[in-house]
Amino acid sequence: MPRSRRWNELMAREGGSASLEFLTVGMLLLVPLVYLVLAVAAVQAGALGVEGAARQAARVAVLASDHEAADAAVERAVRVTLSDYGIDAGAASVSVRCDRIDCGEPGARVSVHVTARVSLPLVPDVLALSTLGSVPLEASATQTVSRFAGAP
Repeated sequence: MPRSRRWNELMAREGGSASLEFLTVGMLLLVPLVYLVLAVAAVQAGALGVEGAARQAARVAVLASDHEAADAAVERAVRVTLSDYGIDAGAASVSVRCDRIDCGEPGARVSVHVTARVSLPLVPDVLALSTLGSVPLEASATQTVSRFAGAP
């Protein structure tokens, strides 16, 4: 019987500490988990934006009437699409390639490659952390010029 009395006294001194331990451990685990969800969401949104920009740029490139119009349309499509997703379009790079000399020739395949960087959430812009606090994303899209392109 003396053992149970000592056990009861010991347990009486521990009253209320379980909730404090739960809150402390819960916060230590919850904060990084919330940041991980925010970071993954930012990267996923950026990946969708870059892929959408490449796809839309390839579409407008095959519909353009000449080379200058295609370049202007591609730049505009990439700028608008990336800004819709909150990505700095000025820092993005775009390259357009054709499998033929004349990109407007029916059956030509036009490929557009877009590269951009997506900033991670809650990373300050001090001490040149822009490269460490961001994720590079790339996307490519290819479209074929319609066989009826240029037809009256």
